Amino acid sequence: MKIYKNFLYAFLFIGIFTSCEGDLDIELEDDDDLSAEDVFNQPDGYERAIAGVYANLAVVGLDDPGTSNLAGIDAGTGNYVRGLFNLQDLSTDEVIFNFENDPGIRQIQRNSWDENNVIVLGFWARSTFEIALANEFLRQTTDGKLDSRGVDAQTREEIRTYRAEARVLRALANYHLLDLFRRAPFATENDAVGFTRVQEIKEQELFDYIEAELLAVDADLLDVATSNASLYGRVNKGVAKMILAKLYLNAEVYTGTNRYTDCLRVCEEIIGSGYSLTPNYSYNFLADNNTNGAQNEVIFPVIADGVSVRNFGGAGIIIQGQQNGDSASEPTPQSFGVGGFGNLFRVRGEFSELFDNDPLFQNDSRNSLVTENVPADPDSTDPPTPRDINISPNLLDTSSGYLMAKYSNLTSTGEAGQDATFVDTDFPLFRLADVYLMYAEAHLNNGGGSRATALGFVNALRERAFGDTSGNIADADLTLDFIIDERGRELHWEAHRRQDLIRFGLYTGGAYNWSFKGGPQNGSSISEDLKLFPVPASSRAANPNLGQNLGF
Repeated sequence: MKIYKNFLYAFLFIGIFTSCEGDLDIELEDDDDLSAEDVFNQPDGYERAIAGVYANLAVVGLDDPGTSNLAGIDAGTGNYVRGLFNLQDLSTDEVIFNFENDPGIRQIQRNSWDENNVIVLGFWARSTFEIALANEFLRQTTDGKLDSRGVDAQTREEIRTYRAEARVLRALANYHLLDLFRRAPFATENDAVGFTRVQEIKEQELFDYIEAELLAVDADLLDVATSNASLYGRVNKGVAKMILAKLYLNAEVYTGTNRYTDCLRVCEEIIGSGYSLTPNYSYNFLADNNTNGAQNEVIFPVIADGVSVRNFGGAGIIIQGQQNGDSASEPTPQSFGVGGFGNLFRVRGEFSELFDNDPLFQNDSRNSLVTENVPADPDSTDPPTPRDINISPNLLDTSSGYLMAKYSNLTSTGEAGQDATFVDTDFPLFRLADVYLMYAEAHLNNGGGSRATALGFVNALRERAFGDTSGNIADADLTLDFIIDERGRELHWEAHRRQDLIRFGLYTGGAYNWSFKGGPQNGSSISEDLKLFPVPASSRAANPNLGQNLGF
């Protein structure tokens, strides 16, 4: 995608976008002090500017990957995808981070966060910055602005599409704020520059606003064209519909009114728009997932490139942290095509049981659990030693608990990515497989459609996973209990789990406890308030119009 090739160059121009939240103390590290006219009077200036709005999902600053434009927030903590992974997955049964001395980690993974948690602030800041960037792009591309710059008709047509993309990217950020906080600062391109003291928008009103925005831009968005490599990574009609489908799937949680019929209808539209499953599940998570066939399944990737789009988040932090803490055992960093940051992640025992409790799943290609220590030395004659499925209370002792080997910086042909520190693997924010499971869930919740179709979609995923029909389920097996488990098997470590557990009534309370939930090793019941994260204290101090969620 040409836009992404301009990522780093484009981000140099974000200094012109002065609408960024004052309460975030956003530091734009460029010394050139470019004006809007400097940018938009250059060839491809509008393309480079919209690239900056995309770039905020992937990178965190204008210089090197370790420099963040969010003051006081670590470059890794402030990465959009890393923040989403922390809040949606680390707060659940899927994963544990081994080093609780990292700021904010212990609170997130033991479900004891408060309004001063830096990980919560990092995502709030990055997502509201995304809104600010989209707003400024829209301000700079009004008819009046284009008239004053003498923009020709052909370029205006391109800009009309870019404007629709900016609105979808803004809706994406607002959707994540709705899901995680149930509220957001209500800033649009029609507000004065800077939105430190704008009013907030929340709950039903925020839901309605996101829905209206996504519906309004459909005609101006690109059609789905998975075969066109130059359009890879662009927001298109499929991306907007995917956010809509997610909105409708979770509508009862967000507003108290279910929208399963709408969810199923939009899922049908997505399924019929040209996407297809890649035959190999693992290809979705490899360094060439932009070209190996996964591009036909991934509806919206967050781009990574070891040379030009570098960060300490995205798929990179996951890949770098999957290695075995025992350096003499697999998986090693080299087995993932990276240098490694040490063993950062393990899988909590309760989630491991989704694959481990039934021998059937030993043949499931989605099962990348590392259940034993296998010598890394190919000449070793030592036998593998089993790992305990349960993680010990001392998280610094990484010898217990299963590991995961889902993501890799190797290509489908086994070649390492361009760089051992910064990966080429794009993060699959939305995939067609998810849509198949959403259709089935919506159908089971009286959203219409066909039971036979729902069963067919589930078994299409099973047949890919097992390579044959040995894992297929019967009609009687298609239940909501099955769906929540199957979503875990298909979509783990893709930033969906918290949302799913909440929708199924399994997140708060004590109906389902997992290791370290609420604090103790065996887990404990947690308050209903913890379905949401608090608005950061520093943001509320800067903007008293922002409310706070119950319990904080």
